[in-house]
Amino acid sequence: MTTGITHHIPQPLLVAYASGALPHPFALVVASHISLCDECRAQAVAHDHAGGAVLEELSGSDLSEGLKGDVLALLDAPRVQARPQGRVGPYPGPVMEALKGAPPRWKRMGLGTRQTILHDGPEGSVRLLYIPAGQAVPDHGHNGLELTLVLQGAFRDETGRFGPGDLEVADDALEHTPVAEPGEPCICLAATDASLRFSSFVPRLLQPLFRI
Repeated sequence: MTTGITHHIPQPLLVAYASGALPHPFALVVASHISLCDECRAQAVAHDHAGGAVLEELSGSDLSEGLKGDVLALLDAPRVQARPQGRVGPYPGPVMEALKGAPPRWKRMGLGTRQTILHDGPEGSVRLLYIPAGQAVPDHGHNGLELTLVLQGAFRDETGRFGPGDLEVADDALEHTPVAEPGEPCICLAATDASLRFSSFVPRLLQPLFRI
């Protein structure tokens, strides 16, 4: 559990996670936040129970063999689980599972910033970011949704301060320049479903290399 969390999961995302509708990159971030946050974990459990009650009340209907197979495949698909246990250092259980129990394999991005890509596919990408204290992430906007969960340290941007366990939700309306606070390095878990919009030429030039 992480205390002092002030930025939580919006209800639509929490409902989508509980129903299994979130793409994997976002589900990993949400599950990691739930692993750290008692309040959101209780709400997720409540949504799970509510969904089960609704299913029990529905009347049955026959399915074609093809549709039946599709439904069973969806039910069998693993959902990223929120695990309060299994935390190692700043990394909650779901992140440690994605890392297969090993430390992150950091790739340098310049100015001391590093990343470890945990997943990259058609539905989006999710990565760990290591930002040295006092370092700014280049000014950028978004072509889609971005979820950023702070695991260690803190950063500030135009919307406020985000410390351990806090979740920032950014969409195409937000342009910001996150800056890591003084002290320990800021480590974040970030998921996106579209490329970022960088204001400066050099970050745009390096986008294909860093897959951001």
